[in-house]
Amino acid sequence: MRSNDARTLLQAALPAAGAGILAAVISGVVAGGKGAVGAVVATVIVILFMGMGLVVLQRTAKSLPHLFQAMGLMLYAAQILLLFIFVAAFKNTTLFNPKAFAITLVAVTLVWIAAQTRAHMKAKLLYVEPDPSSSEKPENKGSK
Repeated sequence: MRSNDARTLLQAALPAAGAGILAAVISGVVAGGKGAVGAVVATVIVILFMGMGLVVLQRTAKSLPHLFQAMGLMLYAAQILLLFIFVAAFKNTTLFNPKAFAITLVAVTLVWIAAQTRAHMKAKLLYVEPDPSSSEKPENKGSK
């Protein structure tokens, strides 16, 4: 993983983890221990799903750049669908508070997307990779 990709992952994961911790504290106060557990589970799921998605997307960009945009759209749609499936699967669970789980899942996902967007906007990435073989200046080529 390139340093820019790792930086983007870190800049998205840290705010998401912070939002998850805040949600766990709020859920613990409002819904008790099961609320805090639901918030922690939701936070872990979001960070894993979104983190794996970012890694897959960066590998796709590196190996198949012509599929990058389509892969990004498909990946985000799949992630949102999988998160929806998790909410539906755990709506009647007794392991944790399902409302705290669902609210935290949505909130941490939104924080992740906002943080990732901010990280991409702040990144100073080259649009065109410079060709290492053309290290000579054009004016030097004409004088030979």
